[in-house]
Amino acid sequence: MEQKNETWSQPPQPYWIASTESTSYPALDQDVKADVAIIGGGLVGITAAYLLKRENLRVVVVEADRIIQGATGHTTAKITAQHALIYHKLIQHLGMEKARQYAEANEYAINFLEELIREKEIDCDFSRQEAYVYTQSDQYIQQIEDEVKAASNLGLKAVYLEELPLPFAIKAAERFDGQAQFHPRKYLLALAKDIPGDGSHIFEQTRAVDFHEGRPFTVITEKGHKVVADSVILASHFPAYGGNGYYFARMYPERSYALAIIAQEKYPGGMYITAEDPGRSLRSTPYQDGELIIVGGEHHKTGQGPATDTHYRNLSQFARQTFTVTDMLYRWSTQDYTTLDEIPYVGRITAKTPNVYVATGFRKWGMTNGTAAAILLKDLIVKGESPWAPVYDPSRFEADPMIKKFITTNVNVAGQMIGGKLKSVPKDVELAPGEAKVVDHDGNKVGLYRDNKGKVHAVDITCTHMGCELTWNAAELSWDCPCHGSRFTYEGNIIEGPALKTLRSGGDRLNP
Repeated sequence: MEQKNETWSQPPQPYWIASTESTSYPALDQDVKADVAIIGGGLVGITAAYLLKRENLRVVVVEADRIIQGATGHTTAKITAQHALIYHKLIQHLGMEKARQYAEANEYAINFLEELIREKEIDCDFSRQEAYVYTQSDQYIQQIEDEVKAASNLGLKAVYLEELPLPFAIKAAERFDGQAQFHPRKYLLALAKDIPGDGSHIFEQTRAVDFHEGRPFTVITEKGHKVVADSVILASHFPAYGGNGYYFARMYPERSYALAIIAQEKYPGGMYITAEDPGRSLRSTPYQDGELIIVGGEHHKTGQGPATDTHYRNLSQFARQTFTVTDMLYRWSTQDYTTLDEIPYVGRITAKTPNVYVATGFRKWGMTNGTAAAILLKDLIVKGESPWAPVYDPSRFEADPMIKKFITTNVNVAGQMIGGKLKSVPKDVELAPGEAKVVDHDGNKVGLYRDNKGKVHAVDITCTHMGCELTWNAAELSWDCPCHGSRFTYEGNIIEGPALKTLRSGGDRLNP
């Protein structure tokens, strides 16, 4: 089949955000007190706030941008306990008990979501679907067989297959029954409406920048206002405050991509993902009188690898090889953090800070893990315990396999820091519209971008988190950190942390 190079007239935008109204909760303009302060308004933050308010606690959600527009707004929104090939590894490295806790937490999350959606009559395109992991490579057949056995031993409904209802041959597949999918923003916007009132609040456009431990805990915003609370949940994707937990050294960021297409063929149902790289993911969602097919994959470490728009082209080619594509309506990318053992960190941020909680490192499986995290944190705050706490414990540091990953992860970070400082940069500052370059000015690296109106934007591309040199992301028009995943607009504003400070303008150093 002839490959077609796509041209995109519009910037990336997720279907979930494009198909829902934007929010307009107020910014914090005065000091406020609460029982629980929640930093981050994604799935974990909104769900935890909803659950804690139902326990008659006063909650304050603080969101740097608009709620449900970060990782939660850029997901593929699969609600599944099938997280690629994970259960065989969990049993080997963490044992049956912790593997069972993980499986039970994620299966519970699926049923919890369905029951809450039914109870509140939320129209969010929820449907039960079968979930599949498949391979077209001989090397993954045994791994899939082992995974089916492991999942079945944990009580999950797993089946081994050699065929799929997709238009290509496979070597092997695993199917999980009773999984689900939905529209995440429609669901969470409905929950968010129940949070404000009776001493509880949602504050948007309010960035938390400083944190003071104690009882109570104090959060200070960019505008200098304080949120004082008995307990704090850090649900900001990457923890805005680490509490000496060294989270920057215990996770690594990856980006992945998605297209929403219309095809002549009717989608066969189900949710699919490959066992092998570069990764391919499929699901559908209702759209007008028909359906969209969401094609995802192409993961890579943030700020590393080839030009980022290459990944959209690769997904486009896969889509056209698989379906008769009539239109490509949406495209977007997302960022996920993976922990050393691929299990999220959920619980007390360190053993020494009993009133500070964290939820991070969901890899690519935040819909169930994030829901389970919100339930777990609610239980820790209200009851002091949770049956899932041991497997998600942020203080864990197992020798197998985590020590090895800790070393390799941080060798990669060190290489990016040194390599970024030493890399040569062009002396030429001529820029076409839509083009970016890095130039050397008096020994400092300045990132230049010329927008479509001809204006050049100059920023210092030293990341404000830990000093790594940023790289240009042509697909999203952003400066991305290859060390810890901070991302900035071409004007220097923060897109996502862990950075808490904007980039310095390069205009005072360079006048292109």
